Amino acid sequence: MERLKHKAYNFRIYPNKTQELLIAKTIGCARFVFNHFLSEWSRAYKETGKGLSYSTCSKQLPMLKREFLWLKEVDSTAIQTSVKHLSDAYKRFFKKQNQAPRFKSKKNRVQSYTTKCTNGNIAIQDRKIKLP
Repeated sequence: MERLKHKAYNFRIYPNKTQELLIAKTIGCARFVFNHFLSEWSRAYKETGKGLSYSTCSKQLPMLKREFLWLKEVDSTAIQTSVKHLSDAYKRFFKKQNQAPRFKSKKNRVQSYTTKCTNGNIAIQDRKIKLP
């Protein structure tokens, strides 16, 4: 039986100003969603003794997008992934593998977001990479 290998790639990108702005917005929105659900999770834990689940948070995303219209401008997969990362961080915390998740800061030197390749939204064409 052949095993599938997961691959990851690092790229150095040189975006123009509008692309730079969209990447910054995506990072900011992913950070906002992570921090929003982190505070919701903490509040729910203090009130009930139980945190929220990933499915509970992801069901609240459409309402959050209606409340904050600027969340619709960026890649939705990046926003969903930040909720998934929060859920994974809490799972590892309760297994005593990590410390409790902390709020993400704009002042941190390393800023990133994660997206997934679905329906060809990420492609390499003529030495250029196309991102969602």
